[in-house]
Amino acid sequence: MSSGDAAAFFPLVAHLHTQSEPAWCGFGTLVTVLNALDIDPGRTWRGPWRFFGEELLVCCKSLEEAAAEGLTLAEVACLAQCNGAHTRIENATAGGLPAFRETMLASVRAHHGPFVVANYDRATLGQTGTGHFSPLAAWHAASDQVLVLDVARFKYPPHWVPVPLLWQAMCTLDGATQESRGYLTIDKASEPLRPEGLAVLLAHLQTMGAHLCPPDQSGC
Repeated sequence: MSSGDAAAFFPLVAHLHTQSEPAWCGFGTLVTVLNALDIDPGRTWRGPWRFFGEELLVCCKSLEEAAAEGLTLAEVACLAQCNGAHTRIENATAGGLPAFRETMLASVRAHHGPFVVANYDRATLGQTGTGHFSPLAAWHAASDQVLVLDVARFKYPPHWVPVPLLWQAMCTLDGATQESRGYLTIDKASEPLRPEGLAVLLAHLQTMGAHLCPPDQSGC
């Protein structure tokens, strides 16, 4: 930690969330990252507290569909953007490891983001399961390993993975899209995106009793 290669660990581990459904690794990862970025969800979670929970991430794809199918890389990016984040999506391709390494190193050395979310194939890492999402929190220079904060904590605790092996796991194909997996860089948006259809969604949330803030009021 004295090397500065674990600055991202502290905000991320403070908000590390265990996914509440087997296919909700994308949701669990976003809850971790959005709260670590201190993004205001614009609505309450429980009581007076405005804090992201999985049940608030209801744009782009329904919770029911996500529970059955999981989320793709693009869908996780969409959910992040719906909820006040700026995202950059990168599909893993041959020759892309140096760019990923540069992005990952910049991220783990940053206290306040942007944070990197990896979408990878578990089997490539010798783990059970297939596609998975989790945030990356630190880098160990001597062994060239990255710390994965696994949001399926009922299966695996945070663990170190060699960077080239993680890249190999991200280069695998997602069967739902027939595109390679990859990674997201997620930061707090200077002007949160309010995509088409979000007004309808917010109106629906109000009918369910959610307290919502007007888009121009962050302190209500």
